[in-house]
Amino acid sequence: MKHWTTRSAIWAAAGFIAAAAFVPAQAADISGAGATFPYPIYAKWADAYKKETGNGLNYQSIGSGGGIKQITARTVTFGASDMPLQPAELDKIGVIQFPTVMGGIVPVVNLDGIKSGDLTIDGPTLAKIYLGEIKTWDDPALKKQNPNAKLPSQAIALVHRSDGSGTTFIFTNYLSKVSADWKSTVGSNTSVEWPAGIGAKGNEGVANNVAQTKGAIGYVETAYAKQNKLTTTKMVNKDGKVVAATSEAIMSAAAGADWAKAPGFYMILTDSAGAASWPIAGATFILLPKEPKDTAATSEALKFFAWAYKNGGKMAESLDYIPMPDSVVKLIEAKWKSDVKAAM
Repeated sequence: MKHWTTRSAIWAAAGFIAAAAFVPAQAADISGAGATFPYPIYAKWADAYKKETGNGLNYQSIGSGGGIKQITARTVTFGASDMPLQPAELDKIGVIQFPTVMGGIVPVVNLDGIKSGDLTIDGPTLAKIYLGEIKTWDDPALKKQNPNAKLPSQAIALVHRSDGSGTTFIFTNYLSKVSADWKSTVGSNTSVEWPAGIGAKGNEGVANNVAQTKGAIGYVETAYAKQNKLTTTKMVNKDGKVVAATSEAIMSAAAGADWAKAPGFYMILTDSAGAASWPIAGATFILLPKEPKDTAATSEALKFFAWAYKNGGKMAESLDYIPMPDSVVKLIEAKWKSDVKAAM
């Protein structure tokens, strides 16, 4: 399948899925809501699954915070979040959690004369930018890391998420690991009190805002950067190496994850060791009730995700996501059978 390569394509796809949410659900239709991080691959899977089986997936890309709220209220078949919930939280709301794909978050900028890969930013400097301490692009900290780049004396226009966001959780979790100031003053969550900048809704909104604003910097999932042809930066990872947000670098960050020893599949992949590792990586998760109100829809949801694990790997890779290893899929499917009453 061809990549989506324009903003109009992703907005058109978003409109299709959103519109589908207003169609009366049939018995086999599945409803989901939450994370925007995996939206491009869920939309691609849903299209292929519909063609193959005739069964639809109505997925609302509303942010991880919204996904957690909707599955807690049982208004959807499943919720989706890039922020994994702790086992105690899963028990409290009566759901299981499992990862679908892994991906990366990348800083994106809009600067005249700067192409993808021209700029390198390390974690502490990125934290200072988002703390509002570094205010212009020709700041000495940025010039030191980019001696050959023509950095303008232009104000930095900060863009962040305005909605409850798992992408924000991954981003702020990383900043909390590399900056003591960030950890103590802002911290890590799906929503934080941003010290500076303007908010935009969803990965889509951040991508669109950065694309339209000269001097902007934002953070988006890598598929959105690719689809919107945004200018991405390189970063300095935990091993002190300069890396780009490639599939290989994200795979390296995920390589050390021991999912078998992660209760409730709780796993955070930020600031991973390894010379080739991309520092802002994470998995995205599905939240599914153990005792669903609609067992038919839940059973169909499990069939959809089983199909996606088996058939959706190449589609995921085409959008720079990392599919879950077969060994992890076996653990996930065993969890379905043991914990979900509507297991297929």
